[in-house]
Amino acid sequence: MPTTMADRTLVALACLAGGLGVAASAAAAHIPGADSLKTAAQFLLFHAPAILALAGLAAVGATHAVATRIAAFALVLGLALFSGDLAIRALAQRPLFPMAAPSGGILLMLGWASAAVAAFLPVRR
Repeated sequence: MPTTMADRTLVALACLAGGLGVAASAAAAHIPGADSLKTAAQFLLFHAPAILALAGLAAVGATHAVATRIAAFALVLGLALFSGDLAIRALAQRPLFPMAAPSGGILLMLGWASAAVAAFLPVRR
């Protein structure tokens, strides 16, 4: 089954999340009291492999491809909002925008729920 541009984009974004997670972890180690940056790094590092897995599952047809990709993109957007807000707060002492972190957290939860639903949807062959 050929890989779609959506799958390749998800893989690239997951790799970006992993790299940013490593960078944020390193920065947090050198900034006293950067607990929110540590949290942002953890979320990036925990979700990067999940996004890779979802892209892989969609690409090989193991789950409903469209639903799985929607779940993965929800995780990406949720990470950008949640971790982005926490990182900006730690590094620039200002929010990304009001309610960015809670909105991102809700998107992350919806992404995980969507992934669970996608696992049970019939796969089209």
